[in-house]
Amino acid sequence: MSFLRSVLNESVIIRPPGFYIIGFTTFPLINVYFIFLLFVYAVTLIFNSLVIYIIVFNRCLHTPKFLAVVNLAAVDIILNTCIIPSMIKLFLAKDNFIPYDLCLVQMFFYYAFGTLESYALALLAYDRLIAICFPLRHNSINTLQSMSLILVVIWSFGLGVTVFSIGIMTRLSFCKSVQVFSYFCDYAPVFRLACNDFSLHWMVASLLTILFLVGPFTFIILTYISILATVFRMKSLDNRVKALATCVEHLILVAVFYIPLITIFTIGFYLRLINSDQRVLSLSLASCIPPCVNPIVYSLKTKEIKVRFLALVRKRKVGLDHCQSKPRVVKVTSPKCRC
Repeated sequence: MSFLRSVLNESVIIRPPGFYIIGFTTFPLINVYFIFLLFVYAVTLIFNSLVIYIIVFNRCLHTPKFLAVVNLAAVDIILNTCIIPSMIKLFLAKDNFIPYDLCLVQMFFYYAFGTLESYALALLAYDRLIAICFPLRHNSINTLQSMSLILVVIWSFGLGVTVFSIGIMTRLSFCKSVQVFSYFCDYAPVFRLACNDFSLHWMVASLLTILFLVGPFTFIILTYISILATVFRMKSLDNRVKALATCVEHLILVAVFYIPLITIFTIGFYLRLINSDQRVLSLSLASCIPPCVNPIVYSLKTKEIKVRFLALVRKRKVGLDHCQSKPRVVKVTSPKCRC
């Protein structure tokens, strides 16, 4: 194998042409799993795109809450797009080679948008906190401008730190194995293949786990502690139930996203109590399933989105019936926006 050699900081950096992804080596029914992933990807694209369409083309939904929902839907689409198609290509074309530069690009998109997914869930928790704990000041605190500013800060911070973490990967030399035991060009499995010192990368990986996984999860827990304290101070039982009911779907999203990832990272990555194949399969499921279930469990069950989705379906049905009937004159009036 020929290697591209470049000089960096007066040391020779050996870069291979690419890497070989060799996850899923011992599972007998892995073909069924790839078909399942194709279904997951289709559901992710259809339902998240539907959520974005409904919110973008309804002025009444141009609010801070639904700006956060659109952000989550967009992140869901990009997160699964950077992983599932490459896994399906591996299955269909039996091609597990990925060029060096493309490996770093895939690594960047996965960790950048995995980070943004984590912060998007924390942002929804923030929206619930303001709505329940500060109902009289909700419209003045959580404005469209403030939510936009928060999103700009989150995206800038998430993308910036990820650029740094991926950038230091270019300082590693790969003079031995180029087989990555994962389901994509994963950060830790790649830097462990290096033949020079990767202690900095190990520190960065641990720090990023705290900043982008443990940190937002801790914020969400503290948020719901505050919400519960406010709810239990309410005198009316009906108000308590209504307030808690608005949080159930979000709590499901939090459980689906954080619990599997934290469990796998703790047991498989640090403690190494499960074998590599089980870790790869579990981590791929934990990464791909949340973007698929988010719009179904949360977004499309939100009252405002559900109403407009049903109206869209009825409008489509009426349009089909109208095409099959004789043309008639219908007076059309512009619908009023009821926010």
